[in-house]
Amino acid sequence: MPVESGTSAAARQAKQKRKSHSLSIRRTNSTEQDRSGLQREMLEGQDSKLPLSLRSNLLDMFSQIEREFENLYIENLELRREIETLNDRLAADGQTFEGADLAKGALKTKASHSTSQLSQKLKTTYKASTSKIVSSFKATTSRAVCQLVREYVGHRDGIWDLGVTRTQPVVLGTASADHTAMLWSIETGKCLLKYLGHQGSVNSIKFHPTEQMALTASGDQTAHVWRYMVQLPTPQPVADMSTPCEDDVDFSDKDEADGEVEGPNDCPSVRVATTTLRSHQGVVIAADWLVGGKQVVTASWDRAANLYDVETSELVHSLTGHDQELTHCCTHPTQRLVVTSSRDTTFRLWDFRDPSIHSVNVFQGHTDTVTSAVFTVGDNVVSGSDDRTVKVWDLKNMRSPIATIRTDSAVNRISVSVNQRIIALPHDNRQVRLFDMSGVRLARLPRSNRQGHRRMVCCSAWCEDNASCNLFTCGFDRQAIGWNINIPALLQEK
Repeated sequence: MPVESGTSAAARQAKQKRKSHSLSIRRTNSTEQDRSGLQREMLEGQDSKLPLSLRSNLLDMFSQIEREFENLYIENLELRREIETLNDRLAADGQTFEGADLAKGALKTKASHSTSQLSQKLKTTYKASTSKIVSSFKATTSRAVCQLVREYVGHRDGIWDLGVTRTQPVVLGTASADHTAMLWSIETGKCLLKYLGHQGSVNSIKFHPTEQMALTASGDQTAHVWRYMVQLPTPQPVADMSTPCEDDVDFSDKDEADGEVEGPNDCPSVRVATTTLRSHQGVVIAADWLVGGKQVVTASWDRAANLYDVETSELVHSLTGHDQELTHCCTHPTQRLVVTSSRDTTFRLWDFRDPSIHSVNVFQGHTDTVTSAVFTVGDNVVSGSDDRTVKVWDLKNMRSPIATIRTDSAVNRISVSVNQRIIALPHDNRQVRLFDMSGVRLARLPRSNRQGHRRMVCCSAWCEDNASCNLFTCGFDRQAIGWNINIPALLQEK
């Protein structure tokens, strides 16, 4: 028995050797069919307790792994040849490496050296030209172009809207979510008057074209007309708070603006409105004076805009048609035209020039809430939206915009300068950008750790006649900011 058993084992080993030898020979130039045949041959010639199907699956997987290793081996050979070629080129340039063994890091060393060489060449070649570019950019967007002049701090909550009086004395007005409106000295930053007549957030403030009267809209579903009298204080020297416009240093939202800011307690206050306009069934989000100052228009979340007679407080017209809440309203500076904006992605143009006909045109140029639409002195309307675009329209042909500005953040209440027709865009991302009417970007206002807005910027307003501050912005960091924009330099370098 032992002899027969040994003979059988020897025969089996010889048979396995022959099959292994045959397998190794055939594998070198076999096809996929040969591989499967070899697998079956191995299955038949080997003893195993595994089921045949499981053994077949295992062999298939091992074959796939083998093919992957073969591919890697071929790639390795190609890499070695490339390394040798690169070393030959470097040797011709006077740079040599000892050996080309991939395992010894020759590829890594060569790649690092080549990257270093390329970087050095780029620096040497373009250093002078890039320095000129940076210097030119700083020169065009530095303190000579846009400078922070004054901060107006005193509100206890975010500031929704602001405006500048059209009559003397010229003061700044702000409307805040803290239920108050304030009048400020532009030169000193001191609060001159506080209006306390509303019971809700004050969402808008506009000044009468010829008299010392203000129009405010509120979350208490009313709009108020109230008179003011202010005395300007003695101007103080302006501190240099300028910084390059390209400064865009981000910072934490947790800063001194989060603390309780004590409002000015020494300024006089007005508590009673001259005229109260009631008829809306929702928040009054905006209001404006029609040309002449005898009528006002209000926009509300009840999806309607109302036209009132100021002297009698009577409702003259209710402008309905928007499908969702209104967000803003604006009147033409010289004609009886009104434009209303809405969350329904449209803005509407209302024409009151003919007393017998009150026409309306609907414009669908945006894909999200239209946050504001304003008239320019010419025949243009500029609309801003949460869809991150601003569009310029021609009143004579409103079928399509004549210019489209695309931004990286939602656009809030925009304003257009009267003389130079520059658009100021306040953004949700705390930025304020300036564009011309053709859509060319002119500048970005400074924002850094020490200055600029720290929260969403809600509104902008131009005042080109003021020598110290010709642009104002406000936001939910509870402050308004006065800027000095060197418009000639800005337009010269665009």
